[in-house]
Amino acid sequence: MSIAIRPATREDLPLIAALIRALAEYEKLAHEVRFDEATLGTNLFGARAFAEVVIGEVDGTAHGFALFFHNFSTFEGRPGIYLEDLFVRPEARGSGLGKALLSHIAGLAVERGCARLEWSVLDWNAPAIGFYEKLGARPMDGWTIMRLDGAALSALGAQG
Repeated sequence: MSIAIRPATREDLPLIAALIRALAEYEKLAHEVRFDEATLGTNLFGARAFAEVVIGEVDGTAHGFALFFHNFSTFEGRPGIYLEDLFVRPEARGSGLGKALLSHIAGLAVERGCARLEWSVLDWNAPAIGFYEKLGARPMDGWTIMRLDGAALSALGAQG
């Protein structure tokens, strides 16, 4: 079995969209997927790319992806990487692909002088939490993720 990680290209857009939808199904959040591929493509591969994607392959077949972007730590004074999505199709789980994807992103973080690599995981996803902890990740107790979107985002933005 051979595992390969490669940067995504615009031609991978249908694959990326399918993997995002598969991730949403797994997370029981399919009802929250609202993107259209054209907008996703512009935001990933346009003049100003807001995120990067790598594709994970097992024996030449794409079975997973990681989508990430840079953030910044004021306390460290350096950038970090935020891993928005990491997903491996069920049939490829246990192949080492998830670890290879995460290792690739960690390598990019080190190469780019980042202070840290961070991501969120759903509280109920014990297999993922265990996987991450085996790799040395630790939960950030004491922090709550806050989100402003939809009408509340528009209303606050209109005040500025």
